[in-house]
Amino acid sequence: MMTNPQTRIMIAHRKLGQRKEMEMSHSTSLTATESRAGKPRMLTGNRRGLGGPRSVIPLVALVLVLSLEGVSQAKPYKVDGAHTSVTFSVRHLFTSVQGRFDQFDGKIVFDPEAPAKTVISGSIQTASINTNVADRDKHLRSSDFFDVEKYPTIAFRSTGVRDIDPRTRTAKIEGEITIRGVTRPIVLDAAYLGSGKDPWGKERAGFSASATIDRKDFGLTWNKVLEAGAVLVGEEVAIQLDIEGIVDE
Repeated sequence: MMTNPQTRIMIAHRKLGQRKEMEMSHSTSLTATESRAGKPRMLTGNRRGLGGPRSVIPLVALVLVLSLEGVSQAKPYKVDGAHTSVTFSVRHLFTSVQGRFDQFDGKIVFDPEAPAKTVISGSIQTASINTNVADRDKHLRSSDFFDVEKYPTIAFRSTGVRDIDPRTRTAKIEGEITIRGVTRPIVLDAAYLGSGKDPWGKERAGFSASATIDRKDFGLTWNKVLEAGAVLVGEEVAIQLDIEGIVDE
């Protein structure tokens, strides 16, 4: 009987499959015969596969290892006020004036292996402003500036992390800052400085961050115009944070 090429190919494939089945059956029969003769029995795919107990144990172990690798090692660090500084700098006439806030608190949840998951929150007591000049500090606490009676705190919370550089251990922290009841986005240039235990066994970590804001964005608009047309106080305020955190157990 004449067959077309496609039919001949199908018949050839069928015969090849039958030949393989016969070879596998013959191999299994030899294995069983050798086992009855006292020779070691082969563990063939037909007799024991991946579902066997010897293969399940390493499979479970592998799953556990992979799952543990995904567990975050993030630790909550409480800002240590005794070893942290919150400072700022603003232009005054032809130079700049530095100041600081003496009362603040904060928390940093951080894992050096997963910096993208960092979460930061903190607040500053505005009445604690200190420029080492009592009259100036009194003015800064007034309604011309921080209005500390009405707005006693400056608040910050992070919203994300980007531009992570593992080599320099730096990143940009995106967040929101609230001053005088006005909330604006802010980006901190941050760095991780390292971690370890102090002599008393407490684990600590160091961080630094900086940013520049426009004080007018937060209603801090007071100023005096000079004869030449310039102003007494600059609008841009440079902020610097040098933080030491201690694990909050």
